[in-house]
Amino acid sequence: MRKVISIAAVCPLWAAPSYKMEMTSQLLFGEQAEVLEEEKLFTLVRCDYDGYEGWCMNNQIAELPAGIAFELKGYVNKTGVSALLNNSHIHLPVATPVYNNLDLGAYKIEYPLNGYVSAAEIKANSSTAEKMAMLFLNTPYLWGGKSSFGIDCSGFTQKVFKMMGIALQRDAYQQVTQGTVVDFLQQAVCGDLAFFDNESGDIIHVGMLLGSESIIHASGYVRIDTIDNLGIVNSITGKRTHKLRIIKSMF
Repeated sequence: MRKVISIAAVCPLWAAPSYKMEMTSQLLFGEQAEVLEEEKLFTLVRCDYDGYEGWCMNNQIAELPAGIAFELKGYVNKTGVSALLNNSHIHLPVATPVYNNLDLGAYKIEYPLNGYVSAAEIKANSSTAEKMAMLFLNTPYLWGGKSSFGIDCSGFTQKVFKMMGIALQRDAYQQVTQGTVVDFLQQAVCGDLAFFDNESGDIIHVGMLLGSESIIHASGYVRIDTIDNLGIVNSITGKRTHKLRIIKSMF
C-alpha cells in the first residue's frame, strides 16, 4: 500500500482528475492518504483520517517512505504560523496537524516550535469546543473546504472536533449518524451539534451549539446566529435560514 502526504498548505481533492471539476474536500499540510489510482497530473487518494476519496494534484503530494513514524504534537491554533518545506516557508491554516520533523528524501519538513496547542493537553469539553470553534470565526465559506482559509459547514465541525481528539466523518449526513441524541434544545450544551434538513428530509447543514440559544456555523462565513426549536435565525437580517432536524452530543 502506497501512502502520500500533502506538501501544500491546502491540497484540494477533486471529484474527477480535472481542474474544472467540483472540489469535494481537502488535505491540510502533513495529512496523509492512501494511493488508489494514478494519472499523469492527478492521483486518486483515500484520506487516512475520514476515508474520503478524491483526486489531488501530483505536485501537491509526496510519497511517504515505508516505515516513517509520525508523532502528533498538536494542532495550529494561531494565524501566521509557518512550517519549512526544504527551507521554504509554508503558511499553515488553523487546525493543521503538527508532527515531529520529517525527512521524506526529496522533501524535508520542519514544523514550528510554537503556535500550536498540544494534543496531549486538549480535553474534549464545552469550554474547549468553544475555544476551538472561535478560531474559525469569520472564515469564508468554501464548498469542500476544511481550513481557516475557507471552510464548509461539516469541514468546520470536523476540524473543531479533530482538535479535541474526536473523529467525525466528513459530511453532515454522515456526522448525524454519530453521537447520542439530545432530546430537547433546552438541554443542549456548548459543543453539541445541530443538524438541519431540507424539504425532502435530507440532512444538508450542521453547526455547533454555543448553548440553547446560539449556534456557530459556516454559512457564507463562520458566524454566530440565533437558534430556536424551529431552526436558525440570521442574527443580522432576522430571517429564518435553516430548519432544525436533530441535535447530537459527541462527548
